[in-house]
Amino acid sequence: MMRRSILRHSLAAAAVLAAAMLPIRAYAVGPEPEPLADPVELTVGYQKVGHLAPITLIGEELDKLGVKLKTVEFARYADARTALLSGSLDMATVGPADLAIALSQGSTNVVGIMGVGSSKKYVIGRKDVKLESWDDLKGKTVAIAPGSAVWFQFAATLIEAGVPYDSFNAVNIQGGGANFDQALKRGEVDAIVTWEPFESIPVIEGYGYFAKNLEYSQSKAVGAELGMLVATKDAVETKRDAVERFVWAYLDAQEKLAADPEAFASAYADLTGLAPDVAKEAAKPITLGSVVTPEQIKQQAKAFADLGVIQKDVSGEIAEHWDASLVDQAQGK
Repeated sequence: MMRRSILRHSLAAAAVLAAAMLPIRAYAVGPEPEPLADPVELTVGYQKVGHLAPITLIGEELDKLGVKLKTVEFARYADARTALLSGSLDMATVGPADLAIALSQGSTNVVGIMGVGSSKKYVIGRKDVKLESWDDLKGKTVAIAPGSAVWFQFAATLIEAGVPYDSFNAVNIQGGGANFDQALKRGEVDAIVTWEPFESIPVIEGYGYFAKNLEYSQSKAVGAELGMLVATKDAVETKRDAVERFVWAYLDAQEKLAADPEAFASAYADLTGLAPDVAKEAAKPITLGSVVTPEQIKQQAKAFADLGVIQKDVSGEIAEHWDASLVDQAQGK
C-alpha cells in the first residue's frame, strides 16, 4: 500500500486532491418502519470505536422490527472489509477509502450506504518531543498503520502541505490501537497516527499530547469522515427490507446520542470497555453523522490511484456502488 511514488508528489499531486470540504450532514429520522412479517437475520461486522457507539443501542429495536442482528467484532476496518467481500457478512463498518479499495481489487459485490461520524485528527506527540509544525516531523519516528483510514487522511495532508514522506521515519505498527500507545509510552516512537480512544489515552495518562498544529482531517481529498457503513450487493437485493430497518435503527440511535453527550459517552464506554471518564474525554472530539458523499469518495479514489496507493482509478464506478435511497427511506423521503 505504501509506494515510494507518494513521497515525490508535491503541488501537482495536491491539485489532483482538490475537492471541497463538505459540511456535516444532519439526519432527521423518519417514522418507525413496520415490523417484518417473517424475521430476517443480518450479520454485521463492526469495530469497538467511539463513532460506532450507536450500534450498542439497536439490537432490541431491530428485534421488535423483525430483524435478528448478529454482530461480529473486528480489530481493523480492513479485516471487516475482507470478511464482507468473502460473503461472511451482510453489512460492515469500514474506512472511507474501503469502497474504492474493494473496487480497485475487482470486488464489485459491495454497496456504500452512508458515513458515520467525523472529528478533528491530530498527530499524537510523545511528552517532551517538540511538534509545533510539520517541519518538526523531520527526523522523527512516527508510528503509522499503512492503508488504514487514518493513514489515508495523514498521507493526503502531507502531500497537500508539501511535506516529504521520507523526511521522517515511518514505522508500521501491527494490531490494534493499544499497540500504538504502548510504543509511544515506551519511547520507541516520537509520535503516533492512530484513532480514538487511543488518541486520548496518552493525553489523559500524561505521556502524550495533541500536536494541534499537525491536524490532518482537513485534506481536500479525504476529509474528516471516520468510517462508512457498507453492505454486500446481495444483501441489499435479497434482504433489502432488513437493511432498511437496520439503517433506520442506526440513524435513530445516532440522532439520540448526538443530542445527548452524556448518553454518547456512556454508550462509548459500553462499546469499548473504557472507564467512563476516559470515554467521556474521547467522545468530545467526535461529531456523529456523515460528512462523506459519493463525490468525495470519487475524488479520493482518483487521487490515490494517481499516487499509486490503490491499483487503479475506480472513481467512475463509485456512483453505481452507492445507494443513497436507503438513508432516504430511513428519513421517510
